[in-house]
Amino acid sequence: MDEPWADVGPSDRLPVSRQRRGDRGDRGDRGDRGGRDDQHDRGRDNGWDGGAPSFERVPPQDLDAEQSVLGGMLLSKDAIAEVVEVIKGHDFYRPAHETVFTAILDLYAKGEPADPITVAAELVRRGEITKVGGAPYLHTLVQSVPTAANASYYAEIVHERAVLRRLVEAGTKITQMGYAADGDVDEIVNSAQAEIYAVTEQRTSEDYLPLGDIMEGALDEIEAIGSRSGEMTGVPTGFTDLDALTNGLHPGQMIVIAARPAMGKSTLALDFARACSIKGNLPSVIFSLEMGRNEIAMRLLSAEARVALHHMRSGTMTDEDWTRLARRMPDVSAAPLYIDDSPNLSMMEIRAKCRRLKQRNDLKLVVIDYLQLMQSGGAKRAESRQQEVSDMSRNLKLLAKELELPVIALSQLNRGPEQRTDKKPMVSDLRESGSIEQDADMVILLHREDAYEKESPRAGEADLIVAKHRNGPTATITVAFQGHYSRFVDMAQT
Repeated sequence: MDEPWADVGPSDRLPVSRQRRGDRGDRGDRGDRGGRDDQHDRGRDNGWDGGAPSFERVPPQDLDAEQSVLGGMLLSKDAIAEVVEVIKGHDFYRPAHETVFTAILDLYAKGEPADPITVAAELVRRGEITKVGGAPYLHTLVQSVPTAANASYYAEIVHERAVLRRLVEAGTKITQMGYAADGDVDEIVNSAQAEIYAVTEQRTSEDYLPLGDIMEGALDEIEAIGSRSGEMTGVPTGFTDLDALTNGLHPGQMIVIAARPAMGKSTLALDFARACSIKGNLPSVIFSLEMGRNEIAMRLLSAEARVALHHMRSGTMTDEDWTRLARRMPDVSAAPLYIDDSPNLSMMEIRAKCRRLKQRNDLKLVVIDYLQLMQSGGAKRAESRQQEVSDMSRNLKLLAKELELPVIALSQLNRGPEQRTDKKPMVSDLRESGSIEQDADMVILLHREDAYEKESPRAGEADLIVAKHRNGPTATITVAFQGHYSRFVDMAQT
């Protein structure tokens, strides 16, 4: 049953039943457990005060589960290894329990035993033994659990209660934003969605870290890459030379594919999505503001089954075409590839949909076709179309960082290439906004000579000009264009 709070703000962590006898008034008299008078006010630091409604309810928690987790960890180092995969120190409701948890992990990390005696000594060394109720409380933790075998189960309970507390906190913040009515309503909605997303992502407000802490993670990543013996670490593009150059598409990257109209931008983007989801079985989503979902599905089938797209459209498929189509259909249908062809998609709608897909399906790649057809969606109109495109470009980069996945944005080029003798595009040709080049981690310019000169000796070839590559070298990669199958392939496959 929920317990009432004392006459304090909703952010005070100490419920009435946990207060000292002299502070309880006529609210009842229940015995304290060791170390419970050290509750501190985490809620106030995270914005639970400041005009929020007074809920007068105890935040979700399970102190018995917290004690059982710590008791199991004090009994077995195997339990420690299991628990750390489930919870963090800030998942504990009682600060004293977080203190004990941290001491156990520090001893475990140093390869030292973590039992009531050694943990008590560690807490004495830190000057924190009184915060947890003294050494006897550590023995109480061990006595509270019959076996360490269920520690991970208790940890799940602790984790669930922590998520619920963060949900309450997020709800309070959203309530405050709604009552404040400060700013553009679409931005308020976006901020509210971000608060809810952060709850399930277990993110904290303190995202800054000292360099020393970051170095350990960076070294771990370097070692992990080295242990793969050259194996690709990012999302595959499906093109051997491009993957060798980029090592795949990486979380947080914004990749721009740009070209003049009818050059094959959408086809190339679909090739990337096919490599990700059909061949790699990694979830991806395509937001198409230009083609309908049936058109996209037909192109995917044409590319996968090697059935000419115009045969599908004209109804002239042969028996052999149907056989190839039937053979590839199960794999294509089972691929975790999502298509959204909603018209007039705004940036806010795309963010919301991507967050849901990330939560539900662990989304790995986002494709947007194409940037100039998007709308900012804000109530406040941009000063110019160039400013609007700049804002959307920046928001796509922020989306890639927030969801930790690569975002591919297709973009039109201006008429600059047509003014040159060789017709080759340059980064400066990006239409409507120079900020696209600035925000992008990688810019791939697509060029086909035979689009301008039908009798070109390079007919059927296309250049993927990696004109910007923030984390590596630039290069021009030649691939084959098989327009009848609506796909690009490595030259070796022709």
